[in-house]
Formats: sequence, C-alpha cells, structure tokens
Amino acid sequence: MIAYTDSLEGVTPEHLVGFFEGWPCPPCPERHLAILQGSAHVVLAIEPEPFRVVGFITSISDGISSAYIPHLEVLTEHRGAGIGSELVRLMLEKLQHLYMVDLMCDEDVQPFYEKVGMRPYQGMIYRNYRRQSCQA
Repeated sequence: MIAYTDSLEGVTPEHLVGFFEGWPCPPCPERHLAILQGSAHVVLAIEPEPFRVVGFITSISDGISSAYIPHLEVLTEHRGAGIGSELVRLMLEKLQHLYMVDLMCDEDVQPFYEKVGMRPYQGMIYRNYRRQSCQA
C-alpha cells in the first residue's frame, strides 16, 4: 500500500532512482534530493517495503499569494493507480490559502490536470537546457 508524506526524513538519494524519465540530461538522485529539500512544499508517495519513493510533487511559493508546481512525477510501473492525482490533491490542499497556484505542462497532460480542478491558460517560459541536470 502506498503512503503519502510531506516529510523527507529518512529519504536518501538511493530512494530516488528512476525519476525524470525521458529527460535528455536528468538530475542525478543527489540533485533530486536537493530539489526536494529546496522546495517550499513537497509530498511524497512512498512504497513501504522495500522503502522507496514512487512519486513526488513539489511547489515553490512566496507563502502569501502564489505558488508554482514545477515537478510531479510517478515511476512508470506505478502510473495509472491514482498516485499522481492524490499527490496533486494533497499539494493543492496545502496551498489552498493562496490566491494562485500555477504550473506549466505539455498539452498531452492537460486533461489530467483538468480532472484535478486546474484549467488551461497561456504562459511563457524560458529554458536553459544546459542546466537541466542541475549540476553546479
């Protein structure tokens, strides 16, 4: 059974293997842990035996009016079981006191986010792909 937590206690890079699928230059598990640690909020989906993270969502926020959700991922073998939806639900619950919660996503996943109460909107982005691995 999957458990959900907002604590990083006991999470090590070894528990974060297999994420960022399809990224040409993904962050290594050590940098992934640093991303989680640097986030304003995080929710993890944990498989207890053996202990490993099977999904996560992060947000960055000013804590007053807005937040941005940069990452939501579920390991391939756990997709389709409602883990991603539950991660979003739990994160939106944490952020319900804010005026705006934004995220950017590809068109093919917009229907997923619509199902959890979000709506399409236009935005602009800048990407520095040389820094995609998050290495110094």
